[in-house]
Amino acid sequence: MTGKTNTLWRRQISGQRDDLSRRAGLLFMIGSTCFALGSVPFYFLNVPAFAVGITFLVGSIFFTSAGLTQLQQVRKEPGPRLVWWATVIQLIGMIFFNINTFRSAFVDVPVGEVNQLIWAPDFFGSVAFLIASHLAWWAVTGRLWSVQKENTDWWVAALNYLGSIFFMLAALSAFTLPTTGNVINLALVNAGTFFGGVCFFLGGYLLFPARPPACGIAAGLLVGVRV
Repeated sequence: MTGKTNTLWRRQISGQRDDLSRRAGLLFMIGSTCFALGSVPFYFLNVPAFAVGITFLVGSIFFTSAGLTQLQQVRKEPGPRLVWWATVIQLIGMIFFNINTFRSAFVDVPVGEVNQLIWAPDFFGSVAFLIASHLAWWAVTGRLWSVQKENTDWWVAALNYLGSIFFMLAALSAFTLPTTGNVINLALVNAGTFFGGVCFFLGGYLLFPARPPACGIAAGLLVGVRV
């Protein structure tokens, strides 16, 4: 890793409270921590199932708050049209996650309706995240593949895309088999959720400004574009 890339990961946590990029980053980091924590066996095997459900619900609320902050930022500092679409589509995905986690925590869903009422919002939310990630990646790179290790926006877009892939893996693995009432692969559900949370945590961290003496401010959406 080059010296410049090392500097890229040195962020300044404290700063102005009205900094929308910093606020979005903090909200994503808190939400991601909840998702990662809820998928760790040591946690979900040692706390009540209801508490685990609340953990994921809180995480989804923080994600949605971050998405609303990003939308506010895009409206305040207009950028490429792709950024606006990526922000809106990602926010739609967050709302689907809100529905999924709320029902999981508070609604006693019959086994026969789990896929319709709980799995479907999770799946559609993951689809929205993937679409938003692709739009953001295209806005940053303008191509299907590009490596820009010294570009903060590239790292954020790449982490967001990878995190969305992990969330989709978790969603697909969470489909409940009608014959057994069990999900397809619980280990992949937890692994996908955990690593997806880690990716979004790192992406949120990179939304904080670079620590001096680095030049400029690494401001932008978690979807990966400066605004």
